Amino acid sequence: MNPPKTTPHPELTARNFPSAQEDAAAAPEAARYAGPESAYRLAFTDSAFLLREELRPVRMQLELLKPELVQNEQGVESTIVIFGSARIKAPDVAAQMLAAAEASGDAQALAQARNAVAMSRYYDEARRFAALATQKSREHAAPLFIVTGGGPGIMEAGNRGAFDVGGKSIGLNIVLPHEQAPNPYITPELCFQFHYFALRKMHFVMRSIALVCFPGGFGTLDELFETMTLVQNGKSRRRPILLFGREFWEKLIDFQHLVDTGMISAHDLQLFRYVESAEEAWDVLAHHYGFDLPPTESGAFAEDI
Repeated sequence: MNPPKTTPHPELTARNFPSAQEDAAAAPEAARYAGPESAYRLAFTDSAFLLREELRPVRMQLELLKPELVQNEQGVESTIVIFGSARIKAPDVAAQMLAAAEASGDAQALAQARNAVAMSRYYDEARRFAALATQKSREHAAPLFIVTGGGPGIMEAGNRGAFDVGGKSIGLNIVLPHEQAPNPYITPELCFQFHYFALRKMHFVMRSIALVCFPGGFGTLDELFETMTLVQNGKSRRRPILLFGREFWEKLIDFQHLVDTGMISAHDLQLFRYVESAEEAWDVLAHHYGFDLPPTESGAFAEDI
């Protein structure tokens, strides 16, 4: 019989040195050396020092490390990435725009408002898909977290869908020349801000088990094609890449022309597939990963089937 465990004496596990927080709090205010020209501050509390050009490698490392540590602490292991335009409006907002345009009699505003109403269906589908994925995966050993770029439009819809069903979701915001505030549906402890596009895109891919891409512009295309390039070249593992709205994507990009001219191989067309609804998108993921199969077919004993 093993003897009962005893609580170790506090001094056996006590820190031998003060923490950085303790040193920062205890650092004396030296009046003579408190000016902006002084080098007296602790290096890790000196923002002017950390923002020097020569410290870029350190800042890049911090930008990689901070979201990694926080997501580990929050239990984020697997994510579904939702990309799409910040300009796509929620259906109720688009309807208000249309009513205002009709009242104004402005032909250009009316055309834009009608287009906004037509495109707003993608906001609805992104919101419904995020809610469906969050709810369906709630009982998984590793629940799926929706991750977006943290802004308005399709990004807002993704975070909002998770919020609707009481789930957590992630926002990876980026500092832009024009102001972009995080949408209000991101889980606060999972709302990040990036300076470097490259590190932000790396965090999109690092934990993702799927990419769900809605209509969008340059940013959406950049994120989509970087992911497809990584998979195509074996730099990242293969995973489902779903393009919402075949009509939009086929009009935007002639993938078959790339095959016909030898720019990509025919089998590269298998890197992605088109979907039209939240349910269809979830069914693709459920089939690929066995989410909806009985435990014996998708769990540890699957090889016995």
